[in-house]
Amino acid sequence: IKQAAEFGIVAGGQRLAALLFTLAEVHGLGLQAAQGVVLTEGYYWDRDDKSREFADRFFKRTGRMPNMIQAGTYSAVTQYLKAVDKAGTDETEAVAKELHEMPVNDVFAANGKVQADGSMVHDMYLYQVKKPEESKKDWDYYKYLATIPGDKAFMKAEDSGCPLVTK
Repeated sequence: IKQAAEFGIVAGGQRLAALLFTLAEVHGLGLQAAQGVVLTEGYYWDRDDKSREFADRFFKRTGRMPNMIQAGTYSAVTQYLKAVDKAGTDETEAVAKELHEMPVNDVFAANGKVQADGSMVHDMYLYQVKKPEESKKDWDYYKYLATIPGDKAFMKAEDSGCPLVTK
């Protein structure tokens, strides 16, 4: 990405699409090099009031804004603890049953669902990294392009080949 910027690839009109590219990578490269890159994330700190509130708490502790991996980890641990509480035990089968029945509604996802194969289905967001002059403040890196509904972004459990899925 840095070399593409140095060679004027994006400035020349081509778009770069990045896989597994998060806010941390954009921050590390800087907006000058990363501008124009198109990416998907499941979480962006400036998406809504809930995500901004979580990001403010995270920033106060770390000096960085969270990316989807950090917010997703927080969500997964919190959801697991809720399932343990609801099940009244930490026994695997009881907790797994609760995890599969409970919707995930938190800073990371709205109406997320843990499938029988263990994957969590949630909306993904398509963003483009802003040009430096479009950024209004520190960590203001993404321009929202579209929402990819969870049922389109993730494989259905029955198509996964996972032996946990009963047909």
